[in-house]
Amino acid sequence: MMLKKVLAPAAGRILVSEPSLDDFYFKRSIVLLADHNEEGSFGIILNKPMHVGLNEVVDGYRNFNPGVFFGGPVETDTLFFLHTIGRALPGAQKIANGLFLGGDVDMLKEMIILNQVNTSEIRFFLGYSGWSPSQLEMELEKKSWVVAESTAAEMIHSNPDNLWSTIMRNMGSKYAIWSNYPNDPGLN
Repeated sequence: MMLKKVLAPAAGRILVSEPSLDDFYFKRSIVLLADHNEEGSFGIILNKPMHVGLNEVVDGYRNFNPGVFFGGPVETDTLFFLHTIGRALPGAQKIANGLFLGGDVDMLKEMIILNQVNTSEIRFFLGYSGWSPSQLEMELEKKSWVVAESTAAEMIHSNPDNLWSTIMRNMGSKYAIWSNYPNDPGLN
């Protein structure tokens, strides 16, 4: 049997919370790492919809009203966005193949008004997830997270309600069993 290579955290990779992680913000979370270096780590939780529309959070997007997600507990009054628009949006930072973070907000609004962007190409997030230097490494040693890879389509188009279990199953047999781990083992 061939063992799967253990991945190190890096921009474009995802953090998958282990089933036993019982943290208010990160339980059953998938976090996209947008940056990871000696100064710390920056990521966005991908699978925590807030059940509010963009127009309830900010003005100026007219009839464009996709749902907003909780990106993490840091700067929850700041809006971030992931998209597949690419370099057509000036200032966009490439995170992974086909996936970008941010860009020129005024240009984005114009592109939306001109119907050059649709809701399947973009997701909005309030807040981000951050780790100080070495903090993420310590959490990885404590087995709070597993580092994995994913595709842009999986990260931006997947149903957030089952993203965690889908990713777990896709990671192979060792993790597939975790996908069925009860949300509250005490009720089992």
